[in-house]
Amino acid sequence: MRITSTSCICPVLVCLCFVQRCYGAAHHGSIKVTRNQTKHIEGETEVHHRPKRGWVWNQFFVLEEHMGPDPQYVGKLHSNSDKGDGSVKYILTGEGAGTIFIIDDTTGDIHSTKSLDREQKTHYVLHAQAIDRRTNKPLEPESEFIIKVQDINDNAPKFTDGPYIVTVPEMSEMGTSVLQVTATDADDPTYGNSARVVYSILQGQPYFSVDPKTGVIRTALHNMDREAREHYSVVIQAKDMAGQVGGLSGSTTVNITLTDVNDNPPRFPQKHYQLYVPESAQVGSAVGKIKANDADTGSNADMKYTIINGDGSGVFSISTDKETREGILSLKKPLNYEKKKSYTLNIEGANTHLDFRFSHLGPFKDVTMLKIIVGDVDEPPLFSMPSYVMEVYENAKIGTAVGTVTAEDPDTANSLVRYFIDHNTEEDKYFTIDASTGTIKTGKIFDREETPWYNITVAASEIDNPGLVSHVPVGVRILDINDNPPELAREYDVVVCENAKPGQVIQTISATDKDNSANGARFHFSLDEGLALNPNFTLRDNEDNTASILTRRRRYSRTTQDIYYLPVLISDGGVPPLSSSSTLTIRVCACERDGRVRTCHAEAFLSAAGLSTGALIAILLCVVILLAIVVLFITLRRSKKEPLIISEEDVRENVVTYDDEGGGEEDTEAFDITALRNPSAAEELKYRRDVRPELKPAPRHHPSLSLDSIDVQEFIKQRLAEADLDPSVPPYDSLQTYAYEGHRSEAGSISSLDSATTYSDQDYNYLGDWGPEFKKLAELYGEIEPERTT
Repeated sequence: MRITSTSCICPVLVCLCFVQRCYGAAHHGSIKVTRNQTKHIEGETEVHHRPKRGWVWNQFFVLEEHMGPDPQYVGKLHSNSDKGDGSVKYILTGEGAGTIFIIDDTTGDIHSTKSLDREQKTHYVLHAQAIDRRTNKPLEPESEFIIKVQDINDNAPKFTDGPYIVTVPEMSEMGTSVLQVTATDADDPTYGNSARVVYSILQGQPYFSVDPKTGVIRTALHNMDREAREHYSVVIQAKDMAGQVGGLSGSTTVNITLTDVNDNPPRFPQKHYQLYVPESAQVGSAVGKIKANDADTGSNADMKYTIINGDGSGVFSISTDKETREGILSLKKPLNYEKKKSYTLNIEGANTHLDFRFSHLGPFKDVTMLKIIVGDVDEPPLFSMPSYVMEVYENAKIGTAVGTVTAEDPDTANSLVRYFIDHNTEEDKYFTIDASTGTIKTGKIFDREETPWYNITVAASEIDNPGLVSHVPVGVRILDINDNPPELAREYDVVVCENAKPGQVIQTISATDKDNSANGARFHFSLDEGLALNPNFTLRDNEDNTASILTRRRRYSRTTQDIYYLPVLISDGGVPPLSSSSTLTIRVCACERDGRVRTCHAEAFLSAAGLSTGALIAILLCVVILLAIVVLFITLRRSKKEPLIISEEDVRENVVTYDDEGGGEEDTEAFDITALRNPSAAEELKYRRDVRPELKPAPRHHPSLSLDSIDVQEFIKQRLAEADLDPSVPPYDSLQTYAYEGHRSEAGSISSLDSATTYSDQDYNYLGDWGPEFKKLAELYGEIEPERTT
């Protein structure tokens, strides 16, 4: 079977169609099936071969974008079994079979019914088979073949990223790279020149150029100046078919902006300026502006203004406004038309960011001269001082002169001045001022201890022009006089211990004085000399503005007297000196050995211990409950009797406890102590009374001992050995008790009956460490010891 294809449309494919038809199935889509044939080869004899059939497939090609009225012929299927009688039926399956590709089942001709687009799908995979029309049995095995869509130049190049916005510095060298543009073509790059793109510039000459192969845009002129032209619109074209006639093209726009560099120095529009400034201008205020022009932008136009010389450099200053790039002229000192009527300044404006590549275009600074004319203004009176400080003693009479302020008219007219106090504040009402002389006087009697300082404001105006007013602050310090006696610094709680010794310091006191240090910094302490000598306490002046209270005798008793009063006289060192008397209240308290106060009166004992009435009731209630529990427990123990003999079934370890109290010598039912007192009598008692023996014990033989000389200790050891060897001992432990006091101690008696009645040299100070229960005992022995020492 042979398959042929005759898809020849454009002139370019004429030769391909010719080759296709000349070479048949070997080169362009033919299938040859050899069936029941023999092959003769020149020079060889005829050879019979086994019949074979096979499909030999090549690719079919179909042109894309076919616009003809008839279906496009693709190729032909032909089987060697087809005799032309219509008995062979051709079947086509796979991608697009029946919809895009149809086959004549009798002739095997394949046609394309739709216009195909290679950019959407490049090839189709189909399956062909020849079957017997009558039996529907395959005459050949099913085989696969491919129909490729042949590309034509139907897609123009496209710039996917356009339009472009790019910048390049001004004054760049020729050939400086600006941007690389890239166009894409959807046609097949492996077939012909359909996807081969070249670039050209349609708009933008002679400033820029483009590389036809790479699409790199470069500058085409030297020293392109931003100040001359800043924006450029360049149109780039991309054309396929290597730029040949008939190729498709696409274009894009590249907007190029020249960025600024510092290639322009600043320039003042004028070389001389003149500025009028009134003499009333306030110090620190802006009095004028000046600006140098710079064609550059951004940081390249940043500028700094300075005053390089001139007679006004000490009176005026200049700063730079970063937003407007203007020089702001400010006043450093007050102007006075009567003293100086004009100033001259030389002002320089210079760039702050220099580009040394363009230093040959400099210098990047400029200088201009500014003349300042001072304007005459009718000024308010001028005080001789910017502020005044005055002093007056406290308690001074009303109308006492405090001080004088002076103001003059600075103008040439030299008008008379009137003084007054605005009385805007409460402090202004305490003073008066002479309108002509400016003398300030007191309006009340002042107390330094109440308010030591007053601030007032004095105003001055010209008599001819009352609207021109000037003000000056005046501070009045109130001076101190010694008008306050000293007094104790605070209320003192003085305590003396019952066991205090003579000369003991019980309190240190200090004094205070409302007057300042010049009138009372040194205090003197003493007892009132008009009273009798105090036998209990005395006072010592420490000469450091403090005094100490000391005891004059031993042992104070709360029961005898619990409060003492001590009058103290305090005087200061002022002129004249002042004094005052204060009375100290001294309480007698019981103290610890280290001086800590334990209690000062009987009612305070419970509170000193930190126990309230409710807490004491709760403690007593707990004690009563505990006593009741103990009594109940003892009663139950006495009423309950433990059996002496443990039952035979109880084989646990037990300790037999004998807790019955004997009845004395007349109690014959109790334990027979004779066995301990007379060991010979115990020989008859061979059985244990605390257990029930099961076997009769074997007779024991002892070495004969002299009963008169036997010791109780030896007797106990003998009974212990018998208990260990006794077969009637139960399998649990038992306790047998024998009382043995032992020999007489060599230490002798510890009874206090024979102790001496004389005083010992023992130190009883340790009794103070035994707790509150021994406090009274410690006090008693502590009192005896000093008396014996005395």
